[in-house]
Amino acid sequence: MASFGKFRWISRQFTTHPSAPLRICVVGSGPAGFYTAEKILKAHEKVEVDIIDRLPTPFGLVRSGVAPDHPETKIVTNQFSRAARNERCSFFGNVCLGSSVTLPELREMYNAVVLAYGAESDRSLGIPGEELAGIYAAREFVWWYNGHPDCRNLDPDLKSTDTAVIFGQGNVALDVARILLRPTAELARTDIASHALAALEESSIRKVYLVGRRGPVQAACTAKELREVLGIKDLRIHIQPADLVTTPTDEVCRSDIHLLTWFHVGYLIIHWTDSLFVYMITWAKIEMKNNRIRKRVYELLSKAVTPAHAPHPAQRELHFVFFRKPDKFLESNDRSGHLGGVQLEKTILKGKCASYTSACEGLAWLSLKSIGYKSIAIDDLPFDSDKGIVTNIGGRVLSDASKDHMQYETGLYVCGWLKRGPTGIIGTNLYCAEETLACISDDVVKGVLTSNSPKPGRDGLLQLLDSRNTRVVTFDAWEKIDAEERRRGNLKNKPREKLTTWEELLKVVSE
Repeated sequence: MASFGKFRWISRQFTTHPSAPLRICVVGSGPAGFYTAEKILKAHEKVEVDIIDRLPTPFGLVRSGVAPDHPETKIVTNQFSRAARNERCSFFGNVCLGSSVTLPELREMYNAVVLAYGAESDRSLGIPGEELAGIYAAREFVWWYNGHPDCRNLDPDLKSTDTAVIFGQGNVALDVARILLRPTAELARTDIASHALAALEESSIRKVYLVGRRGPVQAACTAKELREVLGIKDLRIHIQPADLVTTPTDEVCRSDIHLLTWFHVGYLIIHWTDSLFVYMITWAKIEMKNNRIRKRVYELLSKAVTPAHAPHPAQRELHFVFFRKPDKFLESNDRSGHLGGVQLEKTILKGKCASYTSACEGLAWLSLKSIGYKSIAIDDLPFDSDKGIVTNIGGRVLSDASKDHMQYETGLYVCGWLKRGPTGIIGTNLYCAEETLACISDDVVKGVLTSNSPKPGRDGLLQLLDSRNTRVVTFDAWEKIDAEERRRGNLKNKPREKLTTWEELLKVVSE
């Protein structure tokens, strides 16, 4: 209710401040970009908003990041489409910031620019062997099964092993595990890319290990995502009982453990030497007491372990491995340049942080890193490389972040993952957009942001792109792609059959 009241105040500030039309460019057509555009259009009757994206297709993470078996999450594209069809809004796809048009050029053509192009890179583990074949970023794998044209040819090897090891235990990691383990007959009814479905139908993967450096109470996934993966038919769930123990740290014992864990084709071997002392974790109980979601996740994991009995040969398995972190990827003895194994370290919790103790080793031929997305810096943009965000306060981009002399970039704003880091769900971007819009409104009221000097906006941008022979994909052109994908999907009894190469996408636009 407070948020709604705040939005009405923003709207009044826009509409009661007489000025020539403001021309605003939003860079990025994902949730952050569309929520920002939608709120600007609602807040001011005269503002013109142009949304540019490097892809020919809009909707960003909703199209390329949301799992194919989550159609309900993608319904938000209907809302975004209504914004795009507004007569004061235009979508220009296949326009890349940096090559098609630079940031200084956009700032020259528009009264304000909002950067919302998300995170299209990945955090690195920073350990030896990370460059070996057979190791993929979860983002690449997600883009591959969702038909993103940049990862159409990823071609992960799903045949050479029956085991996949995923580092990370957040929602993206669970999405990847679910796609690897879910029956393909169920996936065939979704909008999963056809090349990914074909590979999964021939996949040998039967065991997936989700490896996290902290414990079950600190697992970053939501209860909803966890319930989905635990609900896969005929799936056996494995968790070491010791990993589920939660008792105060005043009972912590010294560990003399030397644990060897082998991720091998077909089985998991655990070899114990010396004595095992269970680590006691105060934060586990504190976090469960203060966080209902964490408590629910822990309860689901505790109840999920499948009773021990001889598994069916074709049965699939999901192993939750806690208190481990990768230390080194090992090269295969048989395949030069390919992943052959991974050396792990055992971790313990000290407060909320994990520290590292003894080592363990394992074999694996497929590994996926789900440790976080990372935004990419562009020229002429103040960027915090450590945090992977544009330096900003509340959505205003900072040109000088020093405490003694803080300065803002006039007319330059940021929203979404580029603003706050890769956190939250799609709906989080709605509140993020409101905050950025409040900054724009405040700058209009204060006279910091004005349209007294006319800007060419849309006309100037299209002239520039035409002079550079950039093939712009409008929203009308995207709707041709959309219609063709739906037509092809209807033939296969699925929502859509995605076009997954740049050539296919641009060919449909031309027809």
